[in-house]
Amino acid sequence: MTPRQRLVILGSTGSIGTSTLDVVARHADRFEVFGLSAHQRLEDLLQQCRRWQPRVVALPGAEPAREMRHRLVQEGLRIEVLEGEAGLVELAGHPEVDAVMAAIVGAAGLAPCIAAARAGKRLLLANKEALVVGGALFMKAVQEGGATLLPIDSEHSAIFQCLPEDRSRWAARIDHIVLTASGGPFRLRDPATMAAVTPEEACAHPNWVMGRKISVDSATMMNKALEVIEARWLFDLPPQQLQVVLHPQSIVHSMVVCRDASVLAQLGTPDMRVPIAYGLAFPERIASGAPALDFATCGALTFEPMDEARFPGLRLAYEALRAPEGTTTVLNAANEIAVEAFLQRRIAFTGIHTVNCRTLQSVVVSSTAPSALGDLLELDRRAREVAARHAQELA
Repeated sequence: MTPRQRLVILGSTGSIGTSTLDVVARHADRFEVFGLSAHQRLEDLLQQCRRWQPRVVALPGAEPAREMRHRLVQEGLRIEVLEGEAGLVELAGHPEVDAVMAAIVGAAGLAPCIAAARAGKRLLLANKEALVVGGALFMKAVQEGGATLLPIDSEHSAIFQCLPEDRSRWAARIDHIVLTASGGPFRLRDPATMAAVTPEEACAHPNWVMGRKISVDSATMMNKALEVIEARWLFDLPPQQLQVVLHPQSIVHSMVVCRDASVLAQLGTPDMRVPIAYGLAFPERIASGAPALDFATCGALTFEPMDEARFPGLRLAYEALRAPEGTTTVLNAANEIAVEAFLQRRIAFTGIHTVNCRTLQSVVVSSTAPSALGDLLELDRRAREVAARHAQELA
């Protein structure tokens, strides 16, 4: 019998993490849950420990880790508990682990992603910030570590599925790629009313079930901006070969326009279990649990150009990609601070874009590319401090 893949899920209590466990449950003969990590949802993590009995769990701080150790002892579960960034890095690069689902939201996922890459893991990348922040440094770690990098974002997975397995053939095939975007909850909303948007409205995505941060990013279209940056590194394409189009139905997940003008697209129901199953089993295909697309009932598929008046943040991705390397790190840090301020009702919805723009203007990025993880983390720290000040000015 083929041994089961030993899997670590970083961010196991979030939407990607729980969807991953759903797919794993359908294929218990293929996958073993070796390790889990969570940020704050200790009860959810404890429930997952009861169900899956991983060998290791990781938590962000000493107090949550102490509480989890106590609860596990009460439950009679012998599970090692790691803590802090060092614990996440240790878990991601553990020598007994075969695959890592990287589903931690934000720049906090960068260090464990690099650790998994350097250790040569099958790295299922749902943390787009690893590439937005890490860029060339992260891709170098993938190459030098011999890791297998598999994109899990539905758009990037779609592009990956449309391309040959042999990466050396990509450049000769691609004219450009087209990332699709649903337009979120405000595709038809009057831009003049955007300042009045509430966190509840911003988190009510019409097609996808996602966490609060990524839901807000989808509403501002910053999620798509970050995906453009991610695509630049994943597929080694310059900004001019990366396009975005609105597709409200979220059926066509993205497209590759070939040099002969042929268009290859990946279609499916909007369910993250599809790209997760593809990443887990690549290059095979396994059941995901998602419903099959019914062409007789799915209705018309429509496409629209981007409206920059409604979604001004997308252009920041292209500006950041043309600026010195590290500028995308600043953009991501600013956006994380701004979104949190909006969710806490300290700034208006439109203030997110204001904070992002002002932070990009305020933080000077060296023309010398960052050469180490510490350089990126220091740039991230500085950008967060500046963004926090700009958010306070708007409060």
